[in-house]
Amino acid sequence: MYLKKINIQNFKNIGEARIEFSPELNCISGDNGEGKTNLLDAIFYLSMTKSYFSSSEQFTRTTGQRTMVLSGEYDGGDGSLTTVAVMLDGDNKQVRCNKKNYTKFSDHIGKFPIVMISPSDTSLINESAEARRRFLNMMLSQTDREYMRALQNYNKLLLYRNRLLKEDAGDSALLETISYKMNPFATYIYDKRRELCTQLQELSSEYYRRLSDGKESISLQYQSDLERGALIDLLEKNLERDKVLRYTSCGVQRDDILFRMNGNPIRSCGSQGQQKTFVLAVKLAQFVIMRTHYGFAPILLLDDVFDKLDSGRVEFLLKTVASEDFGQIFVTDCNKVRLGSIVAGMDVDSAMFSVKGGVFSREE
Repeated sequence: MYLKKINIQNFKNIGEARIEFSPELNCISGDNGEGKTNLLDAIFYLSMTKSYFSSSEQFTRTTGQRTMVLSGEYDGGDGSLTTVAVMLDGDNKQVRCNKKNYTKFSDHIGKFPIVMISPSDTSLINESAEARRRFLNMMLSQTDREYMRALQNYNKLLLYRNRLLKEDAGDSALLETISYKMNPFATYIYDKRRELCTQLQELSSEYYRRLSDGKESISLQYQSDLERGALIDLLEKNLERDKVLRYTSCGVQRDDILFRMNGNPIRSCGSQGQQKTFVLAVKLAQFVIMRTHYGFAPILLLDDVFDKLDSGRVEFLLKTVASEDFGQIFVTDCNKVRLGSIVAGMDVDSAMFSVKGGVFSREE
């Protein structure tokens, strides 16, 4: 499965673009701020129905424009073609697959699996636990439709419970009923996150060892309140405390992952290069897990991944992504010469593009 072509109108700084891609390697060069990352984000949007970077739709549209349109044509690898379109007009958003509108955007997630690796991913290390939960949710939502439903239902009940707790006369019986309904969803979310983190730990440790030539070792430790028991028991035990605090103080909404290097928190002891290598190892592990789940390779977006990596780590990354286990790959870099050398060293079908001011040109 690969993205054959994309049409873009008014997406960030890309006013209009029509681009046909290689089924294997696509390299995009250009200075910072010209549109390289925005193209990758448009590709991500077609898979996930939202931007990788912007939580608000208003930041996905070209400044001063009311509408935004993305459309892509996917080749299934067996000759079948599927079209996907996203249309944003003011606050109205539509997502279509083969000209049929989705009633729920979540039904689209997972149909065109994708993995993005970006410099912004260091937020997994340096920002709050919310960023790490978002990473788990984004990955699991592509591989497990039941997980997405459990998460949506849990969040709705959590919102309702917190609303009741904010009322001075919170009804204990009603709170107990809500807790009872939240429990199975929390258990499912906890089990799936714990299972995923175990897989990520094994694979990312091996990738980091190879990327760093064994100089450091890393670990991932999943942390959850549910390690102390079922959610319904925890909520009952903390009910009076929650009434005082006026919010739910335990549950999977507080889950986290502790990242360590050589036994110490990598946030505190890791250099920029080590942190970037750590995130790269985790994302490569994500790719392998998703590839195993689907039976084919997800689209891989590598945005400016060579910055702050030494030549040895760059060489390993290139050998890794050039293997037959990887499918369609998009790579961006400010250094056109470096991209050219990447293509020259890989025996794959490739396409080179340059961008300036949101305008893309294919290099011959």
